[in-house]
Amino acid sequence: MVIMMSGLDYSLAPIELREQLSFTKAQVGALVERIRSEVEGVLGCVLLSTCNRTELYLSCEKGRELQPGEVLCAAVGLSYAPFARAFVTRRGSDAARHLMEVSGGLQSQIWGEDQILSQVKGAIAIAREEGAADPVLETLFRNAVAAGKEIKTKVRLTGVATSAAARAVEVLRGQMGSLVGKKALVIGNGEMGRLSATLLREAGCAVTVTLRTYRHGETVVPAGCGVVPYDDRLSAMEGMDIVLSATTSPHYTVTAEQVSQLGCRPSYVVDLAMPRDVDAAVGDLPEVRLYNVDTLGAERHQGEVPAEALDILDDYMGRFYEWNNYRKCLPAIEDLKTAITERVLTYPEVEEDLDAEDLIELAVGRAVDLLTGGLKEHISPEDLERCVGKIKVHTAVKSREREGSHDRKRIPFPAIC
Repeated sequence: MVIMMSGLDYSLAPIELREQLSFTKAQVGALVERIRSEVEGVLGCVLLSTCNRTELYLSCEKGRELQPGEVLCAAVGLSYAPFARAFVTRRGSDAARHLMEVSGGLQSQIWGEDQILSQVKGAIAIAREEGAADPVLETLFRNAVAAGKEIKTKVRLTGVATSAAARAVEVLRGQMGSLVGKKALVIGNGEMGRLSATLLREAGCAVTVTLRTYRHGETVVPAGCGVVPYDDRLSAMEGMDIVLSATTSPHYTVTAEQVSQLGCRPSYVVDLAMPRDVDAAVGDLPEVRLYNVDTLGAERHQGEVPAEALDILDDYMGRFYEWNNYRKCLPAIEDLKTAITERVLTYPEVEEDLDAEDLIELAVGRAVDLLTGGLKEHISPEDLERCVGKIKVHTAVKSREREGSHDRKRIPFPAIC
């Protein structure tokens, strides 16, 4: 089995390129199912799609060499050539380490951002629902999410905005001096739209959010915000100081023609969507300033990653590869069980008339002798004492359970010391 990934992000791919490979949750689900079932040699498939990055993770049969970027482009019917210079491909531990850094916000345009962790969790959840996630990617993503959570809770990465919405409010405040008393329309009531509306409200804006009529009763309106039907968004823009759009619509929510028809145009239009919600030509209109997730900008992190974060990454990388090494050993462990059983059965004592207790003691004793003799260069008295201690604890627990329930079934022997 080989882990590999290809990804394009803000560092090499401009927004015009990234939005061509930006997908909704439904599209992600369909793509991972198709790739897993139709691409020869693919054992598992997870697709991470955010505003700033699109990354395809594959686990493949040993010896199977694929370019995940080419696989993704082929799955959506696009030529790979325009994206070739933007994709970065990683394999093995490089791919695993990259995912853990992504989960911790260490690869984000807004360094240490908050949303990426839930996006990584969402990606593996979708793959699981579609039957596209194999045990290797499940375990890798689980460790990456755990590493990201620990970094978030234990390491202070930044003191600046940690989301695109927070960055937008930061930029608007810098441009307008103060947002107190300003009027803002937020188009979209998803996670990013609600966050944007909340932050604008906290900054002093009078905020109105759009709601699609068929979703009334299913959405949560941020406290203190007014509402307007999505279909009435054009008339609602009239007289607004700020219009911010953050939807998953495949079409523009705001066009240059619509804004040009307004008697009183907004001074600032912010587009936090991918693909973009706002026609780029809006920025060419007089007295209108347009920002998107790239032009909002964010100060690139120039310093070193804190040592605490590196230690966390090393820890979870170690956990993943310990698990992966044990997984690789499972076939050999089964062979070992068979070999030891056959070897024990050749001992002369087995032919004697032994009762069950004597036979168990003989089998266990010979098995332990064979194992410890073969591993004598790799074990120590301390290792064996820890193993004995864990077995005794396990035995005591099972004995108490058996006494409590009078269950006379066989007590399972611990699989790993």
